[in-house]
Amino acid sequence: MTTLVLASTSPARLALLRAGGINPVTIAPGVDEDAVADEATALGLISNTAEMVHVLAKAKAEAVVNHPDARGAIIIGCDSSLEFDGEALGKPHEPEVARHRWLAMRGRSGKLYSGHWVIDNRDPKPGAEAPAVGHVSVATVNFANVTEREIDAYVATGEPLKVAGAFTIDGLGGAFLKSIEGDAHTVIGLSLPTLRDLVRSLGVEYTDLWNLS
Repeated sequence: MTTLVLASTSPARLALLRAGGINPVTIAPGVDEDAVADEATALGLISNTAEMVHVLAKAKAEAVVNHPDARGAIIIGCDSSLEFDGEALGKPHEPEVARHRWLAMRGRSGKLYSGHWVIDNRDPKPGAEAPAVGHVSVATVNFANVTEREIDAYVATGEPLKVAGAFTIDGLGGAFLKSIEGDAHTVIGLSLPTLRDLVRSLGVEYTDLWNLS
């Protein structure tokens, strides 16, 4: 069995991995996402939503490489954002922001991007950079034409304040999504098919990540 480290405190990502037979070690990356994104934008590394989630996923994975619990493990960092009307939408944090988003999104569609960065930290060598690979997955989210009463009730639960795009597929917000085009795991924030492809490209069998006992 190969240990997977999830450089995230996202309950949804953790639940997804566990449902897929993987019980990862979780480490909070402690990354200032705004600062990283601002610096990368200034360097010309970010010009769209896909590049942004890629940069942030990489930063999160790299932030935990030297953590004692990450030595000898495979590390994955993830980041997600909804692109709607040409704007990248992260976590709204404030109720009014979430409500405003839902009033705009209802009955329409957006693209959810999830960045993945995987580092092979099984054999760390001082001064050497560990092998790593990344990929950005995307899914189109078609929102239901929800009522203002439904929006207000949803915002009042607090759930949409803490998630990218102000919605979930695996929680209360699932009823307000008409359909998903693409890998639904992407909408949760971690694509299991993408994870499989990335770890296999690093010479790790995906099934070795399972800890079913």
